[in-house]
Amino acid sequence: MNDPQNAGGILAAILGIYLIVFIVFLAVIIIPFWFILRKAGFSPWLSLINIVPFGTLILLYILAFADWKVIPAPQVGWQPPPPPFPPQG
Repeated sequence: MNDPQNAGGILAAILGIYLIVFIVFLAVIIIPFWFILRKAGFSPWLSLINIVPFGTLILLYILAFADWKVIPAPQVGWQPPPPPFPPQG
């Protein structure tokens, strides 16, 4: 248990697992931001700001207060029904 050669192997395994978990965590954060930014009309590469500490907070402020370059969907209001056809006789 206290063998120094064993400790190096254990440390390498822990670092490998940590690296895999970190990459998965980054993918879980970056991929949704990539699609949101693309749909909002921004460069999807801005999603890489999430790697920087507090980058997600900065990106949320950018998205919240920027003008989105999308065309809003038309609001459909109430429309009266079409008049009935006259009877054919």
